[in-house]
Amino acid sequence: MLSRVASSVYWMTRYIERAENIARFITVNLNLTLDFPAEVTRQWQPIVMATGDHLLFEKKYGEDYSSENVIHFLALDQEYSNSIISSLRAARENARSVREIISSEMWEQVNRFYLELKEASTTDYASRNPHKFFKIITMRGHMFTGLLYSTMSHGEAFQFALTGLLLERADKTSRILDVKYFMLLPRAGEVNTPYDSIQWAAVLKSASALEMYRKRFHQIIPKQVCDFLIFDSEFPRSIRYCLKKGEQALHKISGTPVGTVSNPAEKSLGRLCADLDYSDIDETIAMGMHEYLDDLQVKINTVGVHIHEAFFKVNASPTNGGASQ
Repeated sequence: MLSRVASSVYWMTRYIERAENIARFITVNLNLTLDFPAEVTRQWQPIVMATGDHLLFEKKYGEDYSSENVIHFLALDQEYSNSIISSLRAARENARSVREIISSEMWEQVNRFYLELKEASTTDYASRNPHKFFKIITMRGHMFTGLLYSTMSHGEAFQFALTGLLLERADKTSRILDVKYFMLLPRAGEVNTPYDSIQWAAVLKSASALEMYRKRFHQIIPKQVCDFLIFDSEFPRSIRYCLKKGEQALHKISGTPVGTVSNPAEKSLGRLCADLDYSDIDETIAMGMHEYLDDLQVKINTVGVHIHEAFFKVNASPTNGGASQ
């Protein structure tokens, strides 16, 4: 497969997954603003912190983390490369370049997805009905993922698409956990209060994990929430699950059995998966949750760099400039 084609398929799914995750973050925060008392402030700043682009936000909006500014920045700012509309524009351009590889249903979905968002940005629909607006974006993302699985042959191109989707999902799960620890609960006296429980439930909702977590653990306990989102081997949005499936997809591309390596991407991802296999939540807490998650994000970005060098470097597409956030 041409490196250009592999790169476009990989980034197409990463960008769509990125757009869907940002929509989910905003939806959860909208729900939190309904539950919290009026005096609770700083509700929107952590969402920007989750993206890692807070310096870009402050350069444009100062320190005014109002809901209007944050929603516009994350959803509709065409000058911000990781906004929802910018991510969908990049996904559409990548999909356009590989129309002969993906199914017509996938192309129609990503094209309609972008055009609808572009039209909504001109009618101020996000401000007038934000709950419905971001729910539609999330559902569109789910529909695209469903079409990816059900209408595209599960060959080499599909494995590249799957690798991009899973790496992006693992990265976003780590970021929302990281923000919870450092931004949402700055005062130790608020631990184990109803306010704390609402926030942990919001973290689970942001990963569509609340129902599956309750089926397993019932009560919301911070340590168990972290264990579920980082180490669970069966939940499809846990970091460990995403990276293990991503590792299998990489080995299907190269034909190398899992446990052996043929390129730096397989080596770095295999090492990361082994770290997760032989770690547990007690060791993570002892190390420091923020320090652990920060290190994990750096390693996921390193895997992305190695994938680029191993498969895309020769003819990388000019539309794929955002290798990481």
